[in-house]
Amino acid sequence: MSSDDYSIRVNGLGKCYEIYETPRDRLKQFIIPPLQRLTGCQPSSYCREYWALQDISFEIRKGESFGIVGRNGSGKSTLLQLITGTIAPTVGTVETRGRVAALLELGSGFNPEFTGRDNVYLNAMLLGMTHDEVDERFDKIAAFADIGDHLDQPVKTYSSGMLVRLAFAVQVQIEPDILIVDEALAVGDALFQKRCFGRIEKLLSDGVTLLFVSHDQESVRTLTNRAILLKGGREVSMGSASQVLLDYRKLLHQEESAYFATLMQPTAEKNQTSVAPAPAPAPASGVSASAAESLTSSLSKEQPSGDEAHSAIAGRADQMSFGDGGVEVVSVGTFDREGEPCAVFYPGDVIRIRIDCVSRIDTDCINVGVRIRSREGIKIYSWGTLNQDMQVLAGLREGDLFWKRQIKAGEQFHVWLECDCTLGSNLYEIQASISYEAKPDYSAQRILHWKDEAAFFQTLMRQDEYFFGGISDLHMAARW
Repeated sequence: MSSDDYSIRVNGLGKCYEIYETPRDRLKQFIIPPLQRLTGCQPSSYCREYWALQDISFEIRKGESFGIVGRNGSGKSTLLQLITGTIAPTVGTVETRGRVAALLELGSGFNPEFTGRDNVYLNAMLLGMTHDEVDERFDKIAAFADIGDHLDQPVKTYSSGMLVRLAFAVQVQIEPDILIVDEALAVGDALFQKRCFGRIEKLLSDGVTLLFVSHDQESVRTLTNRAILLKGGREVSMGSASQVLLDYRKLLHQEESAYFATLMQPTAEKNQTSVAPAPAPAPASGVSASAAESLTSSLSKEQPSGDEAHSAIAGRADQMSFGDGGVEVVSVGTFDREGEPCAVFYPGDVIRIRIDCVSRIDTDCINVGVRIRSREGIKIYSWGTLNQDMQVLAGLREGDLFWKRQIKAGEQFHVWLECDCTLGSNLYEIQASISYEAKPDYSAQRILHWKDEAAFFQTLMRQDEYFFGGISDLHMAARW
C-alpha cells in the first residue's frame, strides 16, 4: 500500500484507564505523586491500570470495507471512539483522511429538548454542513428517517429505533469519505435495516471507506472484505472477513466450553473425578446417562482449556475446523441421483450429500448437519438429521430417530442428505457439522466438529429449457 492510499491508519494504539477504589484515592493520586517527584522520591500509585485497548495496528485502504468483531468488552467501541477522535489514545497514533461520519451511540450529539427537525440542523452543522446545504438535503433526510409527524416532536419522546433512524439519515447525507457504523443499526426494524444496508452498499460503490462493527456475522461477511478480531483489548486475528469470522466462532466455542466446565466443577469435585473442560450437557429424558458420561470422559482426555484448546483443535484437523471432539467429519462429497460423484447440478436434478464420520466414543444424541452458503457468503440453507427427527417426534412423518442411534467408539458411519436442486446459478460452499444435542430441539447443543469449506458444488441453467433468476426457484406459474 502506498503512503497516500489509505483512509485510516492505526499504529500501536492503546487506551488505558485509571481505576480508583474510592474518591479519596483519586484525590491522593492527583496531589501526592507530583509532590514526590519534586522531592526526588519514587511516586506512589493509588490506582490500578485497565487497558481497554493495547497494541493495535492496521491500515484501511480508500474505498475498502473493514469489519471489527469480538465479544462485548473486547475493545470494539473504544477503538471506534479513538478513530473518530472522541477520546484520546494513551499510546499510539490514529490518522484519518477525509470527512468522517460515525454512528456510534444512539442519539449522540442530539439535544433531547430539541425537536427532530432542530436536531437535524444542529447535528448536520456540527458535522460540517452549512445551513443552506441542510435546507437542500432536508427532504431526503426526512424521507430516509421516515418518522412522520414525530419530526416536530422533542427527541426525548423518541424510541431507540426512531433515534437511530434520524441519526443514520443525517450521517449518510453528508457524503462522507469514511463511514463508521457501530451496533446501533441492530435496533432498527427489518425494513429500516434493509434500507440502511442498501445505502451502505451504494456508498461503498461510490468509493466510501466503511468501518463496520456488528455481532451479526452474516452482515460482516456480506459488507466487509477484511476484518479484525479483538479479545480483551488485543488483536486475536486479522485477515479476510471469512477467515476472521471462523476464528471468531472458534473463540466463542472455546469460551462457551470453559463456561460449561466452570458449571460442572462442583459436580466433578463431589464425585472426585477430573473435570472435562468441554463437557456435554446432561442427557435429555429417555436418553442413557452413559452416553453423556462417555462423551464427557472423551472430551476430558482430548480437549485442553484456554489457548491449548485452540491449538489442539487446529492440530487434530485443519484451520477450517473447530469443536470439542469425540465424533468428527472425515469427508463430505456431492453426488447425483444415481450416486455418482457430481459437482455441477441443474434445476430439477437431485443433490445428494454424503457426510462420512468417525467416532472415538460411545454416544447417542448426535445430529449431523450441513449449512449451504453462496459464493457471496450468504447463508442459503441449514438442515440436519435432527430436523427430520423433530418431524418424526411431532408425528409429521414416520421413521426411526437418528438422535437415538447408539454409536460405538471406533465406529465409522455416514449420513446421506438429499434434496431437489432449486438453487440459482452460483458456486456454493457446504459446511458440515456434528453436534451433541441433549434435547431433540436444538436448545442444548454442543458442537463436536464443525468444518468450513467441506465441499463445493455449482449450479447452472439450461436456458433453452428452464430458466429463472435469483437465488432459489419458487416454481412460479402463470395464469391468464
